[in-house]
Amino acid sequence: QVQLVESGGDSVQARGSLRLSCVLSGWNPSTYCMGWFRQAPGKEREGVALLNTGRTSYLDAVKGRFAISKDNAKKTLYLQMNNLEPEDTAIYYCAADFNPYICSAVTATSGAERLRYWGQGTQVTVSS
Repeated sequence: QVQLVESGGDSVQARGSLRLSCVLSGWNPSTYCMGWFRQAPGKEREGVALLNTGRTSYLDAVKGRFAISKDNAKKTLYLQMNNLEPEDTAIYYCAADFNPYICSAVTATSGAERLRYWGQGTQVTVSS
């Protein structure tokens, strides 16, 4: 059974930093696509960052501030978020899939609906 569990969300002031973690269980994490997505109140879900067969892609609004990475030994995906802005306030979700065909159609900003496995989300709140 595949499970993703996020942690690391918190309330911080603008220009602060947070690191989100997403622990996977249920399959070998060395071959998969994984990413971070967020949904702010009253807004649609949007992609933030994606790791896909070694390539990374980011939402333009977070480029240079956020970094996605993974530790295969710990089966954990990370999102380092620096210089946070109030506009980054949202529930952050990690999502993943291990099907190469599905992963080939997903980028940081499109195709997220194809991913089959999602975590429960972690709240990030940034105050000005």
